[in-house]
Amino acid sequence: MANGPTADGPVARSGPRPGSGDDGGRTPGRGRRRVCVVVASRANLARVLTVLESVRDHPGLELQLVVAASALLERFGGGPDALERAGFVPDAKIRLLVEGETPATMAKSTGLGLLELPTAFEMLEPDVVVTVADRFETMATAIAAAYMNIPVAHTQGGEVSGSIDESVRHAVTKLAHVHFPATELSARRVVGMGEDPRFVFRVGCPSIDLVARTPIGTRAEVLARCAAEVGSPIDPGASYLLVLQHPVTTEFGRGLAQMTATLEAIATVGMQALVFWPNADAGSDEVSAGIREFRERGVATGCHFVRHVAAQDFIRLMGHAACLIGNSSAALREGSYLGTPAVSIGSRQRHRECAENVAFTDHEPAAITEAVRAQVDHGPYAPSSLFGDGTAGRRIAAVLAAVEPPVQKRLYEPALAAL
Repeated sequence: MANGPTADGPVARSGPRPGSGDDGGRTPGRGRRRVCVVVASRANLARVLTVLESVRDHPGLELQLVVAASALLERFGGGPDALERAGFVPDAKIRLLVEGETPATMAKSTGLGLLELPTAFEMLEPDVVVTVADRFETMATAIAAAYMNIPVAHTQGGEVSGSIDESVRHAVTKLAHVHFPATELSARRVVGMGEDPRFVFRVGCPSIDLVARTPIGTRAEVLARCAAEVGSPIDPGASYLLVLQHPVTTEFGRGLAQMTATLEAIATVGMQALVFWPNADAGSDEVSAGIREFRERGVATGCHFVRHVAAQDFIRLMGHAACLIGNSSAALREGSYLGTPAVSIGSRQRHRECAENVAFTDHEPAAITEAVRAQVDHGPYAPSSLFGDGTAGRRIAAVLAAVEPPVQKRLYEPALAAL
């Protein structure tokens, strides 16, 4: 960023240490700094796994882990054992997801998070709370910690994204005390919102760490594991499409038609495809209904429907896919590092920073088909390090061990004067 430090630059020490008397009365000098990370979805885990590892392994830090919302539900790819398989035992589990997947239930789930998360924070007494990106659970986490005078560290701030997520992301930026944007442009945006550049650290995205260290292996190996998950044979000798499409909360009511358009285009392309079920956002039931109706019409020849695979296996699937299709940010983030051809459909990622591997289109089936065929014909792109070089997790841990943000935030007016 223009005037602030990167993760390799100076670390600010002007404010009180988290845990000092100016931080809401928590006891100073109690040893390692307690870092509480809230994981609330399968996407959260991939976005923060290397942060969990780096905090756990840092001699000056103590990791606390709160697992919540869809990260506890098997149907959204979570489940109580998911993190434990990754080597982590939660300090608290919070069931805050109100079923229904409508705008009203998202709002209620956020409220339930505000009721339950303070109890966990009171019990754990963290010195800093880490929250990820732009989901409704992120909003609840940031509000709860900020009101309790616990410094908030936020990853992936400053990015442009679709649906209500963009509003949540920027609101959390204003609640957060320490910022870990992934790119130079995102870091400039965070400072442009009036955040002190001394507490803005461009570190890359932790999800890229996971990609960088995951051996891609062979297509046959990863497809065999995926076939075991879905319970049907997948041709290991044939190219495949990877489809991951989520609801767009600000377009609630259109999810069924949008998913149907995508699947009709996939059927027209005529390649085998791995179709993943959506996340837990408002409109999830509509997108799922589109998948079920497509499957029941008998036109899903060559399509395999996947509930969940391990994060590393999803990376391998991306690495071997002929094209990644839908509206997931994985196409732009992990896909850019892998050079995977991608077609991003609709508004959800439309204006987001991306590398050359992504083509954008609307929800017209013919346009989707044309874009997918062009990307398949193009083949792999050159890998991009736009979102990181594989070192974000340890950089974040190093900053968390040393940074001393004041709990009382102030608008950083020099950044506003420069606009």
